[in-house]
Amino acid sequence: MTSFQSMVLRADVNRIYDEKYRDEQHYKSEKRFIRPEKNRGRDKKNKKRGWIVRGMGIDLPFCLIILVLLIIGMIMMFSASYPVAYYTMNDSYYYLKRQLIFAVIGVAVMLGLSFFNYNKLHKIAPLVLGISYVALLLVLVLPSNNGVHRWIGVGTFGIQASEITKFAIVLFFAHWGSKYYNKMQYAKYSIVPGVIIFGTTAMLLILEPHFSCTVIVFILTVLMLYISGMRVKYIAVGAVGIIAVIIVLWLTGGLGYAMTRMGGWGQALVYTDETMWQDTWQTRNSLYAIGSGGLWGLGLGQSRQKYLYLPEPQNDFVFAIVCEELGFIGAVIILLIFALLVWRGITLSLRAKDKFGKLLGIGLTAQIGLQVILNILVITDWLPNTGISLPFFSYGGSSLIMLLAQMGLVLSISRTANIEKQ
Repeated sequence: MTSFQSMVLRADVNRIYDEKYRDEQHYKSEKRFIRPEKNRGRDKKNKKRGWIVRGMGIDLPFCLIILVLLIIGMIMMFSASYPVAYYTMNDSYYYLKRQLIFAVIGVAVMLGLSFFNYNKLHKIAPLVLGISYVALLLVLVLPSNNGVHRWIGVGTFGIQASEITKFAIVLFFAHWGSKYYNKMQYAKYSIVPGVIIFGTTAMLLILEPHFSCTVIVFILTVLMLYISGMRVKYIAVGAVGIIAVIIVLWLTGGLGYAMTRMGGWGQALVYTDETMWQDTWQTRNSLYAIGSGGLWGLGLGQSRQKYLYLPEPQNDFVFAIVCEELGFIGAVIILLIFALLVWRGITLSLRAKDKFGKLLGIGLTAQIGLQVILNILVITDWLPNTGISLPFFSYGGSSLIMLLAQMGLVLSISRTANIEKQ
């Protein structure tokens, strides 16, 4: 072998050695970033069992929509409430200050729950439903407020038991539907538990009495069972059963409270006698407020009906003041924001990684859309005045905190949803 050949061979050996050395060094440097398959499986298992969601960030569009509705709702609630607050509490800012406290607590709870692993609620769903039963029983033995038993007093703060009930119904049927998803076409797994859970809940709500929540719970029950796979024909059977129960209650006088609220339904602008005039006072002034707002409204803060004409405008009839001050255009914009919230929430829920997340997210989001629709129908006299609050707008601490907590769970679902972050 010539000296030239020896030099070429030595160069090739050195090159091969250098390449091998670099590959080994690269592997060693990257080794700490490579998880063995065994560890990967353990990490996924720990991630699923953990209390904290370690997925992607929360869905910012959904979060921003919630905050926009909360801010607009706070402004309109204050605009609607300051005359009655000054007249009854001698403090124009009474309701605003309390609602701000509730909002701060609610937003903190929402953000906290956005990091919470919602799958932890799967196993305790029956327990939560049991707590809702206890709350509904407890209010029946506590002193009444204006003839109804709905609140559990905690100092100066009152918790409305029905707010726990609405969440418990959605949570339980999300748990049940995901557990028996492949068997929901059978009556044993769909209509039977639906009748039992709704029937017992409705009985306690009627004793309060709280018929508006009974209607909401019924619709939520049907919705959750339907999206879980219940056959449509069972809905018809359940509807016939409900009608039969209502007829029996009507004949036996069990709907006395409801019938008094339905006495002036559809006749708010019709004068028949003095009794009917008084019974329809709130709904009639709501229609006056909506009509006087016109297309563009009277301007923020310029409502006339809130000056002791419309009773308790800060509660269920706050949207009538919205229509009066912001007009048809402003009201439509707010309703479109609500529609956007529902659409985004359902979109996120449908792309959740598991059936429980899908059902829970859809149910919690649909509850908001349902309450908005029913509230609008009430203030326009399309439905009887049964006391249905407007989410994020109506005054109420337990309602606002529960709504924001539920939206926190939807945000938790969004962390693991298979959707492009915007």
